[in-house]
Amino acid sequence: MNGNRAMSFLGLANRAGKAVSGEELVLKEVRSGRAKLVLLSKDASSNTSKKVLDKCRFYNVPVHFVETRETLGKAIGKEARVTVAVCDRGFAEKLAELLDES
Repeated sequence: MNGNRAMSFLGLANRAGKAVSGEELVLKEVRSGRAKLVLLSKDASSNTSKKVLDKCRFYNVPVHFVETRETLGKAIGKEARVTVAVCDRGFAEKLAELLDES
């Protein structure tokens, strides 16, 4: 399954310093125009989901959904995370491609 490849690639982007996690940091990156792709867990609260989706829609940042917050957190070597922003175009495009395949 390619979902695992996508999560491994997200871990790589994180280790390269090209990803931020946590709602406030992600929203800040979206507002600043640095976020190229946002990942949101399907089990995020409706309030968080709405906030992140509205902000991404307004700033034209693509959003991909990930099954659980644990999956997202594990991919970047942290505890559960509901949202992660990738701040590098190359990483974002490759990650979106991997996520579309899964």
